[in-house]
Parts: sequence; structure tokens; C-alpha cells
Amino acid sequence: MGKLTFFFKRLVRMDFHKMWITTAFLKERSGKCRLWLLCDMLRCALKFNAGYMDYKIAEMYRLTDEQKKTVITRGLSNTIVRRMNDKAYWHFFDDKATFNDLFKEFIGRNWLKIAPDTDPAVFRAFLLENRDLIAKPLEGSSGQGIERFTEADWLGREEAFLDELRHKGIGIIEERVIQHPRMMAMCPTSVNTIRIATLLGDHKQGVVYAFLRIGNGKVMDNVDCGGMAARVDLASGKLLTVGADKAGNTFEKHPITGTPIIGFEVPYFKEAMEMCNLAAARVPQMRFVAWDVAITEKGPCFIEGNSFPSHAVPQFAAHYPDGIGIMREFRTFIDI
Repeated sequence: MGKLTFFFKRLVRMDFHKMWITTAFLKERSGKCRLWLLCDMLRCALKFNAGYMDYKIAEMYRLTDEQKKTVITRGLSNTIVRRMNDKAYWHFFDDKATFNDLFKEFIGRNWLKIAPDTDPAVFRAFLLENRDLIAKPLEGSSGQGIERFTEADWLGREEAFLDELRHKGIGIIEERVIQHPRMMAMCPTSVNTIRIATLLGDHKQGVVYAFLRIGNGKVMDNVDCGGMAARVDLASGKLLTVGADKAGNTFEKHPITGTPIIGFEVPYFKEAMEMCNLAAARVPQMRFVAWDVAITEKGPCFIEGNSFPSHAVPQFAAHYPDGIGIMREFRTFIDI
């Protein structure tokens, strides 16, 4: 898709109210006037296929054009995904039950698909064995529709609880993952997952980036739910950067636990990368996958895989103080 075609498609779908709110935020953050920001946003949209959220997250107002060329904007991200991933195979990742079944040796927890024909007796037996559950829609992203339930929510009313899950659009229930104590020390309210992206590239294959997603008081660690992210060094498994959230706030220590972020070492990180590389080879038609990995005391396990990896998490400006974005990592794998 050409730049102009993408620009006009995005223009038709633009949420102008949110864009106006974004420019107000950036005016305070940058010290630049709103008209300058709007004009620069338009120029970046035409020249770099950057949406207003790209502009905000990467703080493009502070970058030169040479630096802006190293940012993977939404338009470029869409092009990479379309090129690398055969849409006929997306369903292996988009349907959570299909994903769990395909990668069952890496799931490490009990789970049950919820459907109109789910046997109430099977459902009750599952509840007897698993007293702390995470319930999810079969499809979806950004933590939307995910809830946690404990025995108090269903005891003595199991069939009514099954009906409630169906009514809410829940498609799968899973035994809650208990994360490694060191990961718990970072933030105990959520399972803090590692986003590990694998790329079966033309030049080489392997992990292109990894970020630890850290919760900030909620059940989910997603940045769309108020969480933050910090970049993981692929060689050592240590966090290289401050934590940063989608609003551009940065944290040297976790605001709730006080755990230092820079230098924090992720347990079993090498094993997590090996698991992702092994899994990536299973569906070679999906050459670019972002895996969400939890770390338990026994090692890594998958939470899910993403057929259309978010370009936001690995683009936060705080993770690139020199203004040079993640494009350089991708270029060691593929031609962009």
C-alpha cells in the first residue's frame, strides 16, 4: 500500500477528538504551539506513515528527519506484518484455544474452552481442580474482556456461573499462572510478561527484540491498561532502560514495590528465548510473531502469541534516548 493510499484510509477513520486531546498533551510536554505540532504531525503522516499515536509515543517532535526514519510507524508495521505473515495462518494465534492446543507443551497450566455445548459436568470438574481462574474471550488484544475469578464467585452455583461466562463472551478459562518470586517482587498484582518478538528473516532468524511488560496495580500488565515496559538485553536478560508507559511517564523504580527497574534480571530469560525460537519454527508461514511469556518457578510458559505484533511497545521514546529507533534491529533480519 502506498503512503498516500494509507494516509487517506487513516484520515477517513481518524478519531479527531482523540487527536485534538493528544495535541493538547504534546503542547504541554514539548513546549511547542498546537499549530506547529499539527503541521508536523501532518508532515510525518505524509512522509513517514506516522499516525498521531506514533508521533506521541516516539516523541517525533524532538527528532530530526534522519531519526524519524528509524521509527517503525503504524504504516510501516502494517507493511511488515502483511509481508511476513500469511493471513491464512493467523487463526493459530488469534484463537486462544487453538493457540493453547497447538503449543500445549509450552502452556504449563490447565485450561478449558467455553462453548454453547460445554458439558456442565466437565465444567464443574474443572472448577474443582482449579480454584483461581483467568477468563478470556477467545479473540481480542490489549487485555480487553479478561477477568479473574476465584472459588467465591462460583461455589454452589456452578451452572449459573457457566451461563454468566457465556453471556460475557468468555471463550476460555485458565488456571491462573503463579509467577516467579522475583517477578512477583517487581509487581505482585499482575503476571509481568515478556514480549519476545521472533523474526524468520531473509538475512537471519531469531529474536529481534524483548521487553518486560510490568503492571502498575491492575490485574493486567498491558500498557493499554496502565502498565509500563522496559527493554530487555538479549544477551544478559537484564533490563536496559527505565520503565515507560503509554503516556510517556518514566520510572527508575516500580512506583508500588520500589523495585529498581534498570538492571533487573529476568529469570529463565535464555530458556524463554529458546522456547520462542522453537515455537516460531512450528508455523513458518508466520514469520513475525510477538510471544507473551510468563516466568514461573519452573521456567517460562506462553500466555499467548500475537499474529499482528503491536508496534507501540517497542517504540517508547524513553527507550531510545539517542533518538535512533528500533528500525536498526529489524534491518539485521530483513530489508526495509
